[in-house]
Amino acid sequence: MKIVYGPVASWRLGRSLGVDPLGGTVERCTFDCTYCQLGHTPPGPVLRDAWVSPSAVAEELWATREVPADYVTFSGMGEPTLATNLADLLRTAREVRATPLAVITNASLLGVPSVQGALRLADYVIAKVDAVDDEVFLRVNRPRIPCLASEAIQGIRTFRAMYGGRLALQMMFVTANVRQAEPLAALARSLLPDEIQLNTPLRPSETPPLSPDAMAGIARIFEGLPAFQVYPWHRPALAPLDASATSRRRPEWDNAVAAVGR
Repeated sequence: MKIVYGPVASWRLGRSLGVDPLGGTVERCTFDCTYCQLGHTPPGPVLRDAWVSPSAVAEELWATREVPADYVTFSGMGEPTLATNLADLLRTAREVRATPLAVITNASLLGVPSVQGALRLADYVIAKVDAVDDEVFLRVNRPRIPCLASEAIQGIRTFRAMYGGRLALQMMFVTANVRQAEPLAALARSLLPDEIQLNTPLRPSETPPLSPDAMAGIARIFEGLPAFQVYPWHRPALAPLDASATSRRRPEWDNAVAAVGR
């Protein structure tokens, strides 16, 4: 398997079968987040391209057609919307499997019409927003392209207005942005997502996670919203089809002390 990986046990997506539209060999991302489990984004220009073909995705998904999954999830070695053929890959996945399709995005390209069109083909889009303040956003997410928090948020707002599927906001909390909880809750009330995922980096990371008590305090700020947080979740054991392919994209898979999956 070069493109499809997992399945992994996900606190957000249940049994998730991953599709990596970025080729799975080099991290390709518009951000260099301080907490990323893949480490630092390599230096150099951030380009959009087509790294895998629809036929290759079809072949690997067909080979896994008997593997139970709650979602086929487009994620992997970076930001999936960098794949210029993401729409074709989603259409292909829809043809091969009846499983619902999810995409996890950092929202940096959600203002691009072709990206909006591609993501509208998914059943479930998880868009990340870690800060409403540009200074905090630049310090935590460290964008590799010209992008401010306000621009990413506007992209989510525009997409929310046109998207008929399930939209979730993922918020990753660390010490540097913990004071953003209240403005992020206010943002969520204005965006009306179907779900809000309150996370902290429990995978291998240079940035330590917040404590369960700290996350419980953040969760209280989101009371009245469709929010849930990572700590109460207990990951069931799942054996991936290809352990090396899965651990390359999800380093915690073979880490016995990791508390959560994707």
